[in-house]
Amino acid sequence: MRTMRGAMQSDTIAAIATPPGVGGIGIVRVSGEAAFSIVLPLFRRPRGEQTLPPSHQLTYGRIVDPRNGEVIDEVLVAFMRRPHTYTREDVVEIHGHGGPLVLQRILRLVLEHGARLAQPGEFTLRAFLNGRLDLAQAEAVMDIISARTEAGLRLAMQQLQGRMSARLREARQVVLGVLARIEASIDFPEDDIPTPKTDELRPQIQTAQSMIDELLRGAEQGRLYRQGLRTVIIGRPNVGKSSLLNALLRSERAIVTPIAGTTRDTVEEVANLRGIPLHLIDTAGITPTDDPVEQIGIQRSRAAAESADLVLLVFDSAEDFSAQDRQVCEELQRLGFGQGENAGADGRSGRPVILVLNKIDRPRSLPIEQVRRFWPEAPLVMTSTLTGEGLSQLEETIANQVLAGKVLQSDSVLVTNLRHQEALRLASQHLQAALATLEQGLPLDFVSIDLQAACHALGEITGETASADLLERIFSEFCIGK
Repeated sequence: MRTMRGAMQSDTIAAIATPPGVGGIGIVRVSGEAAFSIVLPLFRRPRGEQTLPPSHQLTYGRIVDPRNGEVIDEVLVAFMRRPHTYTREDVVEIHGHGGPLVLQRILRLVLEHGARLAQPGEFTLRAFLNGRLDLAQAEAVMDIISARTEAGLRLAMQQLQGRMSARLREARQVVLGVLARIEASIDFPEDDIPTPKTDELRPQIQTAQSMIDELLRGAEQGRLYRQGLRTVIIGRPNVGKSSLLNALLRSERAIVTPIAGTTRDTVEEVANLRGIPLHLIDTAGITPTDDPVEQIGIQRSRAAAESADLVLLVFDSAEDFSAQDRQVCEELQRLGFGQGENAGADGRSGRPVILVLNKIDRPRSLPIEQVRRFWPEAPLVMTSTLTGEGLSQLEETIANQVLAGKVLQSDSVLVTNLRHQEALRLASQHLQAALATLEQGLPLDFVSIDLQAACHALGEITGETASADLLERIFSEFCIGK
């Protein structure tokens, strides 16, 4: 990290900060010690002023190539003095017309006059290294950009504002306090510092663990809001899988015909279900076939089911339970769906299945008891994609199945990032080990080892103990210009 900081102090970076493609406005961002001295000679104002404009204000002018006087674009430029900037460095933003060619020409001019092209995520990396954001807040920036639902956006914004970081720092301070007492008694015995007793240390360690475990309890719910739920619609051919996909999306995404086997490949789209991105995957009907194209589609259906968080198993309620229906049920059970009571509700047992008896607008012929032989406890919903009947109940059932009745509260602090979840679990395990060592009456040196490891794990989330390799891995996932 010291190497990164040294590089930051010596160079100025630039990049296009707006998405590729044509738009009304495009922005070239410049950050570093030389940002003002690089951009000011390229910027011509109507009255020819040479002084630096007021900070944090947009000023009208033109970007001109000083070598030949060519006007590149009419722009608005914001010169922003440190430390009140995104990176806590001097920053210039050039707001030009949103064509890729003109933005590339402006960027090239800035690079030719002393800046270098920013690496992916380097502006946010500088914000982190300069103390404007901790690492969890920096990661929240990407979550805000990629949020698919309002709930996901709200959780990312809470993380950016530091609500999760505050709780982590509080827990870490408790552990550090215990560690300080232990190490003081070990390192300075000549000062007659009393050795902390088990009854004094236990409650403090338990307090820290409770704070961590509280965050972990909402981790699975947080993952759903951030990453979404991979939901596969599966069944034999011509039971209405594609119609169900279209109904849940409220758009005609998949081709629907009366001909069995119309869908020969998986079709994936995202719907918003109570703030959860629902990744809906329509699959080819699973059935014996000699058609090589259909065989490929069926193989992809099986692969989709293997990676699913939830399966919507669709039956045609107007037809009898067929050998093909049986084959689909057996295939899903082989993959581990629906095993155990309340499968999937606790995140530990088999992945959940919701039974969908479709086409209830027609006379029913399907014996439900035959379906129940395979799925005695799975939720069952009757629908008609033709009339819309039962679709609201299906959405309600999906939400109840995956959220287990939990509702996102406005003050909820949920851990949405898998890296954070793993670090929290590691910290919790080390605190458990420290408590066990304490209860066994072993020397406090052994207790301090696990306490140090717990502090390190918590520090990796907010960045206090993050390695350079970890930082490089995280920020390489950002886009250039952010």
